[in-house]
Order: sequence, then C-alpha cells, then structure tokens
Amino acid sequence: QVRLEESGGGLVERGSSLRLDCSASRTVFPIYFMAWYRQAPGKERELVAAISNAGVTNYADFAKGRFTISRTENSIALDMNALEPEDSGVYYCNANKGNADNWGQGIQVTVAS
Repeated sequence: QVRLEESGGGLVERGSSLRLDCSASRTVFPIYFMAWYRQAPGKERELVAAISNAGVTNYADFAKGRFTISRTENSIALDMNALEPEDSGVYYCNANKGNADNWGQGIQVTVAS
C-alpha cells in the first residue's frame, strides 16, 4: 500500500496555469501505474492523465495539448495550462498495481470565469 498526498490546488482565473503535485509515501516508479483523476460536482470521477511504469503517457481528450503529466521515483505532477471553468473539480492522485488501488484525499481546483 502507498499513501498519496496531493498539493498545489487553488483558485485561479480562466486561462491561467496550475501545477498539481502528488507525493507518495514510498517509491512508486516503476512499480505503480500512476494517474490523475478529477471529479466535478454531480459528475462521475474521470481520468485526466496517466503514466505507465515505462513512462508512457495517456491523456483524456480534454487534457491533450493543455496538461502534462510527469513522474519521479516517488511523486507525480500535473501541469495544467489554459485552464477553463470546466476544469474545476477535485483532482485525485492514483497509484495502481494489479488489485492494489491507492487514492489520495483529493485537492480542489477552481477556475473562475
């Protein structure tokens, strides 16, 4: 099991940039498949971006060209640019290894129009 803690959220204006960080309690690379998810009020949690054990990245369509996921041995980050109000929500860090699914507590991102 690995504990995850997100940081870097907050309130920003439309068009701004924001970086989210997720710190893990142990080494996660290259053991875990890491990802960022988000959940807006009244909506289901959705994948934002993921990075595999081999460093291969995958992005949701809404994130392509605007968001970048990166990782170190014990953390991942999400750099977000050109933020829109629709990007508002709680962002969660996830570390997955087979049946082991670990989540952070989530961090709020609010983009003002």
